[in-house]
Amino acid sequence: MSAIPHLPALRKGRAYESLDKVQVKNHRTGEVMAEVSQVNAGIIRKDMAKIAEARAALKKFSVADLIKITAAAGEHFLNGTLPLGDRGHTQTPQQYIETLSQTSGLPHIMVKRNMAKIHYALTHMHVILNGLTRGLDMTVIDRGFGEQAGCPVAFFPTTQSLGLVMPSNSPAVNSLWLPAIALKIPVVIKPGREEPWTPYRLIQAFIAAGAPAEAFGFYPTDHEGSGEVVKLNGRCLVFGDVNMAKMYEGNPRVQVHGPGWSKILIGEDKIENWKEYIDVIVSSISDNGGRSCINASAVLVPKHGKEIADAIAQRLGPVEPLPPEDENAKLSGFANPKMADYIDSAIDADLKTPGAEDVTAKYRNGPRKVEFGGGIYLRPTIIRCDSFDHPLANREFLCPYASVVEVPQKEMLSKIGYSLIVTAITGDAQFVSDLMECGSIDRLNIGPISTMKISWDQPHEGNMFEFLYKRRSIDCA
Repeated sequence: MSAIPHLPALRKGRAYESLDKVQVKNHRTGEVMAEVSQVNAGIIRKDMAKIAEARAALKKFSVADLIKITAAAGEHFLNGTLPLGDRGHTQTPQQYIETLSQTSGLPHIMVKRNMAKIHYALTHMHVILNGLTRGLDMTVIDRGFGEQAGCPVAFFPTTQSLGLVMPSNSPAVNSLWLPAIALKIPVVIKPGREEPWTPYRLIQAFIAAGAPAEAFGFYPTDHEGSGEVVKLNGRCLVFGDVNMAKMYEGNPRVQVHGPGWSKILIGEDKIENWKEYIDVIVSSISDNGGRSCINASAVLVPKHGKEIADAIAQRLGPVEPLPPEDENAKLSGFANPKMADYIDSAIDADLKTPGAEDVTAKYRNGPRKVEFGGGIYLRPTIIRCDSFDHPLANREFLCPYASVVEVPQKEMLSKIGYSLIVTAITGDAQFVSDLMECGSIDRLNIGPISTMKISWDQPHEGNMFEFLYKRRSIDCA
């Protein structure tokens, strides 16, 4: 058995070793953790020509059977020892935690929390599908037609497969594609370069639970190959930056998960009690190392902006990197140090524009970008802006970062722009009504609720059932 695991591509579940391989390394030591086979766009095109076979393998099961398989996969994922590649290696849950931490920079405690989220999604798929389908009897999917609320109903799949271009920043994003298997749609996954571990482990967990191996494609590839995944699948989830979002804007086949620009708004009726909400604000900004699109990146208040920014900075400014195994670790290292360099320099460059102050600077006791244990980290940054028009007022970075801006309540909704999640701390009935009407907010929390709190049966971004199935009219003689 080779000392270094090899993760092959999986072509309809079958291992494929390529001559072209990349190394996934420990972000702190540079140690090679695995070799990963890379496939070219031609292989993806060849396999996609036969994707109907993967769909047929899932159609042999009922939705109820696949929900049971998904739940069993959850137990394998969380607790099982599963195959790791094709050279005889296996991976325990603890080895998964340690390896993912070493290559992604996430401390162990954050990997464990992400594992728990994925496990919950797998073991509660019946609850998730009930929410996504608004209580549809899932035998309708098995037969193609049936009844709902006493009316005839029919659904047909919008695609033969779901393409996925995955990121490396947070393993829990893999939970978004999990309903596809229960809905009988195979997946074609292009994993993140530094994070092949979670999708590979999930695939092995599904197979161990009895899912057909043909339903899973695992294609580490380059930019051209990623483009083929998006081009050849009828429906796709793509994770990327603003440019990626613009590239696929208006394309109904592609659901882009990019920056969330999630925000916290405090209404005029609650602002005098702002000290009561600092815990919620801090957790919204910093949980999961600030790496999620649902982390708050702006706090809008009608007044007391200076005091609020300072209170947040007092909590987050002193936070320093800790060893990855430390249960109190709150910061993630950067697998790609150039990303940390870019973020650090971008913040400093925009601070030269008048009207912004790095409030955390006086509490940090050192620079924002630091080296610790061989890794590169960015410490939290809270920026107080005089205006929401400042270039740092509505920015999002892969670290605990947020702006605090004073904006009159009556102007907040016209200023915020697109917001994946908004937590509005208010009891003002008119303001709540205006928030409900605001079309630029995807998920709305009324009251002091962390932006990081999600409801699996109420997706914060897109409905997987409505993405993969379309309702049709039907009449039978």
